[in-house]
Amino acid sequence: MRLAFDRSGGRETAALLFLKILFSFLLIATASAETIDRKSVWRIRFVPEASPRVLVTAPSSASLRPLRRVHWTPEQWQSLLSVHAEQGELTIDISLPPMAGEYRVEGDTLLFLPRFPFAPGVTYRATFHPSLIPGSREGASVLIGETFRVERRSAAPTSVTRVYPSADELPENLLKFYVQFSAPMSRGHIYEHIHLLDEQRKPVELPFLEIDEELWDVEMKRLTLFIDPGRIKRGVRPLEEVGPALEQGKHYSLVIDRGWHDAQGNSLSNSYEKNFSVGPPDRSPPDPKQWQIAAPSLAEGKTRLEVRFPDPMDHALALRLIRVERVQTSRRTPAALEGTAKLDDNERHWSFTPSQPWQRGTYQLVVPAIIEDLAGNNIGKPFEVDLFDTIQKRPTNAVTRLSFEVR
Repeated sequence: MRLAFDRSGGRETAALLFLKILFSFLLIATASAETIDRKSVWRIRFVPEASPRVLVTAPSSASLRPLRRVHWTPEQWQSLLSVHAEQGELTIDISLPPMAGEYRVEGDTLLFLPRFPFAPGVTYRATFHPSLIPGSREGASVLIGETFRVERRSAAPTSVTRVYPSADELPENLLKFYVQFSAPMSRGHIYEHIHLLDEQRKPVELPFLEIDEELWDVEMKRLTLFIDPGRIKRGVRPLEEVGPALEQGKHYSLVIDRGWHDAQGNSLSNSYEKNFSVGPPDRSPPDPKQWQIAAPSLAEGKTRLEVRFPDPMDHALALRLIRVERVQTSRRTPAALEGTAKLDDNERHWSFTPSQPWQRGTYQLVVPAIIEDLAGNNIGKPFEVDLFDTIQKRPTNAVTRLSFEVR
């Protein structure tokens, strides 16, 4: 009997031990499931398209409601949600600051809008700490992370197609360059890839006005590059202490190196170099009355309006600002003709072909006073004015109207 009792007691002990182990396992599994469930209700998603962003979706709008009332610094927002561009080396990754951008709360979603778009070929990591939300009941150990990579797209290599002004001789007080690319480019660190070299192939000291807000067109295919005005205007300290960026009688090269990346993260197909000489400064404002107008002729089948300038004009402004209007007999405000404008012959020749055929009558070439030549001189106002003159600061709507007949 004692032997049987021992055996039965042993069986009871083993059963109890098994139940305890099973119960403990269930507790651990339940706790793990709760942790997984708590993590799974938060979702991180990357949107790389035209308006890049990172979205963190909450269990409900109430979860993010406290964030609507906070007045956090950028550092506090980055502690809650940080986005890093990974470099592939841990020691480098952990030392890099998070991406800069804007944070918003919309309903049950926290949005991060990066200052610059996501670059192809780069892996990004988002880290979210829900416990940092004021009043959150999440444990400090709860951490949600997600990675994302923008894949490169195969496309024809991007190149510099043109630099304006296109002439081989430019004025000593040249105000700006336009760099035209064949495809959209990337923002940031542009001045690392643009070099102005003198005759000895030595870099000119700080020739450009380096600003944080890079001057791109909406397509990211044309960059406006200003010469530092302090190196142009007489009587100001940079010109007196450092000297002009360009000097009359000398030769220079504007170099765009191939290390610059386009919007897809690919390097330029090749470097680009514009070589030019420097002529005397131009301090005379453009005078439209000296422009030569060749009107279209219905009798001769000539469909283009052509205008020749004595000196080159600013490429982008000439194409954008000069317009053509038909003189109306009624009092209604004339509308600008739709059509295609072109600028060639080193920006000395402007032509216009209307979308609709010309009609006999009187037309006007309308030229806003804010148009510029290569030195930044406006109509009736030179770029370099006497520092003791009183300058009218208000923008002007003044225009010059040049009439011509279509017969």
